[in-house]
Amino acid sequence: MAALAVLRSSAPARLLSGSFYVHKGGLASWQHYQSWRTFSNNKILIELDESTGVAVMKMKNPPVNRLSLDFLTEFSIGLEKLEIDRVCRGIILTSASPGIFSAGLDITEMVGKSAEHYTAFWRAVQEMWLKLYGSNMVTIAAINGSSPAGGCLLALCSDYRIMADNPAYAIGLNETQLGIVAPFWFKDTMINTVGNRVTEQSLQLGQMYPSPDALKIGLVDQLVPEDKIQSTAAAIMTKWLTVPDHARQLTKSVMRKTTIDKLVKQREADINNFVSFITRDSIQKSLQVYMERLKQKK
Repeated sequence: MAALAVLRSSAPARLLSGSFYVHKGGLASWQHYQSWRTFSNNKILIELDESTGVAVMKMKNPPVNRLSLDFLTEFSIGLEKLEIDRVCRGIILTSASPGIFSAGLDITEMVGKSAEHYTAFWRAVQEMWLKLYGSNMVTIAAINGSSPAGGCLLALCSDYRIMADNPAYAIGLNETQLGIVAPFWFKDTMINTVGNRVTEQSLQLGQMYPSPDALKIGLVDQLVPEDKIQSTAAAIMTKWLTVPDHARQLTKSVMRKTTIDKLVKQREADINNFVSFITRDSIQKSLQVYMERLKQKK
């Protein structure tokens, strides 16, 4: 995980390419420049605008952006590349699949596998959270669809959350509805966002909040029409980037360090607890039942 104490400078943008414009009179001139760098792998698309220092990170693991082991690995690699890139100062996280931000952890990674697989999978989940929650960059979630469980965690890790103003879209940590339990660091992240009482009720009931209700409890910061999400995220990012990086980063570190250190110190124990829990016969049967329900809905 990138250390939050490391200060990143506001490096000047480097222009990599230009757009050539021709005037009506036939004389050509360089009138406008664009400086985009694109990183793409199987499940993540990153577009970095070097003129603004802002990257758009699109999840593209159709149909519902489940957080599989492969996805989590690519996600963390992409984040690390941006973290060490001195040009990049902010990330807008969104989905390439309309109507769904992320459906959360891939259940198939947690059923019928070996203890070694569960260990690798959970370590990847931890790594994703540590890198995103502890990022030095400004992180804005542009939530353009429903976001249950691990998808909600992705949004909670961000500095600011913008969600589509559509009551059909819902967000929440609904693990208990699947017969599993959200780990302490999921819980701590939500407490840091909406407070203890709302978190306790939400986690016990596995509540999913339609976007208007998510705004009321502070789970998201702003609702906008779906076609305005990206432009709004860009405008909010511009506002956040007016603050000197070093001051904002140190403040973020102060606010999040205790929560991050708690998992770092208990990381191996947390993995062992997950493996012990997920390998129980009762839990495996519960997840299998849930998977059958999903198949019936298709």
